[in-house]
Amino acid sequence: MGIPFHVIAPIFMIVGLAAVGGWVLTTWMRVKHGYPLDGGWGQPIYPKSDSESIERIKLLTGENAQLRAELGSLKDRLETIERIVTDQPSRLEREINALVTDKAGHA
Repeated sequence: MGIPFHVIAPIFMIVGLAAVGGWVLTTWMRVKHGYPLDGGWGQPIYPKSDSESIERIKLLTGENAQLRAELGSLKDRLETIERIVTDQPSRLEREINALVTDKAGHA
């Protein structure tokens, strides 16, 4: 008579999902490591690297560095604000007075 459909259907579904998941994983790994993708007939497809794309990558790299530097300075400022908010008032008052007297002494 054979194996009933309700028994074999989940097996086919699991095999199909595993095949699709494996294809997605291998494609992701190829892209991540710079390997060419395959076209419809198995020919390698390399990403375009024209001068416009290269220039755009350079601009984005520079902007990324600028934004990272700005983020670093914002983190420093936030740390200072957190310290001011969480410190005891007497310590904060001493530091402010020390800065005021230091400025008055150098002026």
